[in-house]
Amino acid sequence: MNQRMIRAVRQIVKRIVYRPWKIRRMGKDSRVMPPYWLYNPQCVEIGARCSVGQFTKINPLIEYNGTPQSGEIILGDDVHIGGFTQIHSMHRLEIGDGCVLSEHVYMSDVAHGFDPAAGLIMKQALESKGPVRIGKQVFIGYGCSVLPGVTLGDHCIVGTRSVVTRSFPAYSMIAGSPARLIGSFNHDTGRWEKLK
Repeated sequence: MNQRMIRAVRQIVKRIVYRPWKIRRMGKDSRVMPPYWLYNPQCVEIGARCSVGQFTKINPLIEYNGTPQSGEIILGDDVHIGGFTQIHSMHRLEIGDGCVLSEHVYMSDVAHGFDPAAGLIMKQALESKGPVRIGKQVFIGYGCSVLPGVTLGDHCIVGTRSVVTRSFPAYSMIAGSPARLIGSFNHDTGRWEKLK
């Protein structure tokens, strides 16, 4: 077999192994590492040169307990998602170009109803404080959770195991549970600086 045929066979194998079937859009040179759980692939877009790690769960909801949902999950170009990450959406969840999500990240615009008078939690209607929007080149550390209604501006850094319950502007460094601002990027000095 000549080199051209070997390359062609490798490309075919990569498409079969690393490119999920029926996905709405998947850019060139992107891969989703098996095993993975990808629900409702027609509601998922993955840009070019993305890497999604093993055991990741991507779940845009189209129905819950008989109620229609409009879940969409959109990844920009050059997004890296570490293994064991979970991404859920009942509306829209966007991750911008060049973002890095470490392993075991949880991100969702979905919350269960917790009305004590409404019966079983799993039978209650879902709730949401709004979509999740992650700007460009955001780094989200190991084991973080990003909750409904959160927007993170471009170039934010989220420290390990943080729980992000509210939005932060571009160039913020945040950490904690709940996450709070601990620093920002100083454009004059070209450095990240901690709050005093």
